[in-house]
Amino acid sequence: MLGLRTAIYKVGDMARATDWYSKAFGAKPYFQEPFYVGFNIGGYELGLRPEERPPSEKPESVTALWGVEDIQGTYDRLLSLGASEHENPTNVGGELMVASVKDPWGNVLGLIYNPEFKLPG
Repeated sequence: MLGLRTAIYKVGDMARATDWYSKAFGAKPYFQEPFYVGFNIGGYELGLRPEERPPSEKPESVTALWGVEDIQGTYDRLLSLGASEHENPTNVGGELMVASVKDPWGNVLGLIYNPEFKLPG
């Protein structure tokens, strides 16, 4: 295993999701086709794939946590963009904070503030 490379979210409306994720992450896609949209987020891939028959509710099993500097501010901004509450920002030890929202397509989008995290180098 070499480490995480890509987190992919399935969405029912690629155009709307591309716009939403562009605003949510403050980044434009580097790759955009009807079958896949790719964003480079700090060297990691965020991908969108179309979902032909979106379910009314998506199962929650794995949550990718995206690093942020201001967890409460990011959480509030995502809610203002149309995300829904999932897990409020919570201290999980020391300065470590986690939170999550659901995007407009029901995907869990995790957030983490971890001042100890260092990129491998």
